[in-house]
Amino acid sequence: MVSFSIPPRFRAHSVWALYVIGLIPGFYAFYLGLNGGLGADPVREFEHRLGFWALRFLCLGLTVTPLRDLFGVNLIAYRRALGLLAFYYVLAHFTVYLTLDRGLILSSILGDILKRPYIMLGMAGLLMLIPLAVTSNRWSIRRLGSRWNRLHKLAYPILLAGLLHYILSIKSITLEPVIYSVIVVVLLGYRLVRPRVMDWKRGRRADALR
Repeated sequence: MVSFSIPPRFRAHSVWALYVIGLIPGFYAFYLGLNGGLGADPVREFEHRLGFWALRFLCLGLTVTPLRDLFGVNLIAYRRALGLLAFYYVLAHFTVYLTLDRGLILSSILGDILKRPYIMLGMAGLLMLIPLAVTSNRWSIRRLGSRWNRLHKLAYPILLAGLLHYILSIKSITLEPVIYSVIVVVLLGYRLVRPRVMDWKRGRRADALR
């Protein structure tokens, strides 16, 4: 299998380019909101767009490993940026909900949580994302050692919580949530079979060296 990876001399610049490109949809949605381009309920539409991009970046972050394992495309240098972009969008989504949607009125927020369980799922996803965002640096990797890998496996329940939050929030089953459900099932299901896949690849390499 022919492998592909980004040359080191381009890597740093391309990571920063990914941050810039990744934040454009959020700023564009904000621009549309200021100029009346988000429809009859701009706050809710802005909130949904931010959450939708959070789910997309969560999916992209978990796509890096199977791309490397199965197709030799090594984008591991971008996984941290994809994870942080997902965190930024989740945080912005939650901030818009608390401020513009609920006006920081605690009774309204608590009532909404009790009435709409999907909000609790979204909050759980944000709380699990915080330690991942805080430890997304080389110092934390060195400091935590093997515990860092175990901690960052929280990405799996975070993605599942994000998907359920999305499906329950739209209150209908259309093609789009079905597509994202399939993507999430494939991404999480691959983690279950990955040890066998890697054993099979090692066996093929060993046979090729004989």
